[in-house]
Parts: sequence; C-alpha cells; structure tokens
Amino acid sequence: MRVIITLACTETGDRNYTTTKNKRTQTSRLELKKYCPRLKRHTLHRETR
Repeated sequence: MRVIITLACTETGDRNYTTTKNKRTQTSRLELKKYCPRLKRHTLHRETR
C-alpha cells in the first residue's frame, strides 16, 4: 500500500525530495518543513501528484 511521492517547495516550485507514504492511513496531501537548497533555508514542501 506504500507509494512513492515527490515533495515540491511551495516558494520556488522545485521538486527536491522523494519519500513514501501509506495511502490507507494518510489520505490527505503530505506537508513537511524541509531544506530548500535554492533559498538556503527551511520552507514548506507539499506532496505533488
């Protein structure tokens, strides 16, 4: 049931990270604070489709 998802920065739109999530337990889009290399700081990253 685990699927690979891509996390994109909300400020630059860069797709910096990939991770997995369980579709059964996590039905909404994943949002994490991750490091953005272009901005050189932590920003909000959202799951892309």
